Amino acid sequence: MSSAADMRIVVTGATGNVGTSVVRLLAEDEEVGSVRGLARRVPDWSPPKTEWSAVDLASEQSNLVEEFTGADAVVHLAWAFQPTHDPAVTWRTNVLGSIRVFEAVAAAGVPALVHASSVGAYSPGPKDEAVDESWPTHGWPDAAYCREKAYLERALDSFEGEHPSVRVVRMRPAFLFKRESASEQRRIFGGRFLPGPLARPQMLPFLPDIPGLRVQALHTDDAARAYWLAVREEVRGAFNLAAEPPVDAALLGEMLDVSRRVRLPRTAARSAIAAAWGLHLLPASPHLFDAVLRLPLMDCTRARTELGWRPERTANQVLEEFLQGMQEGAGARTEPMHGGKVG
Repeated sequence: MSSAADMRIVVTGATGNVGTSVVRLLAEDEEVGSVRGLARRVPDWSPPKTEWSAVDLASEQSNLVEEFTGADAVVHLAWAFQPTHDPAVTWRTNVLGSIRVFEAVAAAGVPALVHASSVGAYSPGPKDEAVDESWPTHGWPDAAYCREKAYLERALDSFEGEHPSVRVVRMRPAFLFKRESASEQRRIFGGRFLPGPLARPQMLPFLPDIPGLRVQALHTDDAARAYWLAVREEVRGAFNLAAEPPVDAALLGEMLDVSRRVRLPRTAARSAIAAAWGLHLLPASPHLFDAVLRLPLMDCTRARTELGWRPERTANQVLEEFLQGMQEGAGARTEPMHGGKVG
């Protein structure tokens, strides 16, 4: 590790939801001398101490070893969620691109790799109790996102065995939201045909209550603080990251002041999503919906005790901020994060 005020950190996927928060936090750290952000497009955004490189991880022509040489840590966040209708494309970026990152970390002699895994890497699990980091990470095989995240967990198992000198940290966050990510996430998961009332929940006549739809959320800035701590602290292994309380129809109804909840069978909800996805009206696939219904709740004790991390915002606050951002068409000064209102 470099001396104080001389640390050099490289961040892949630096212009996305998590990347913008991580870059901002690292740039404010007095012990960080420089940050290099890698993204497919160089943004019109210049945080202090930050330089940019245009890099496409899906391309074999990208010289990642050159980008990583001299770095004290690589924070690997780059991820493509679309096209959901062509999983071979996301596999090239997410899996093959990540493996190129891992190999370049070793070749460049980088001492630490902090990798963005996900709750989506976990095998199906309970909704009434929380699991720790020892829960199996085989994902839900029918969903490309989970399949790719789980595959990379196995790739990192092999990488750690072959390169024990590299300190590897795997972050497994819940669903991540912030005000500035609202427009990007609407485009990724809801698409341009997202009904206006979903962006203005007070207009909803009722709230669907789908069995098994109970998940965890986290503010992106709180996740970024965990990544920052993982860079600074001599920790290894996996860390669950989530805020309380878990999000379900009861919590959403109370938060949005929608008193009427209508029980909607899983099969009916999935059929509607599958039809919209099949017609290319909805980017989010029914396979991801299947996975969400099976994701376990996560216990974050290890992050509290070994990283000294606690989320500063509750899940209620996270969702309130995100919904406000969606209504306002909030965004940021990077290509993935540009704003845009829903009609």
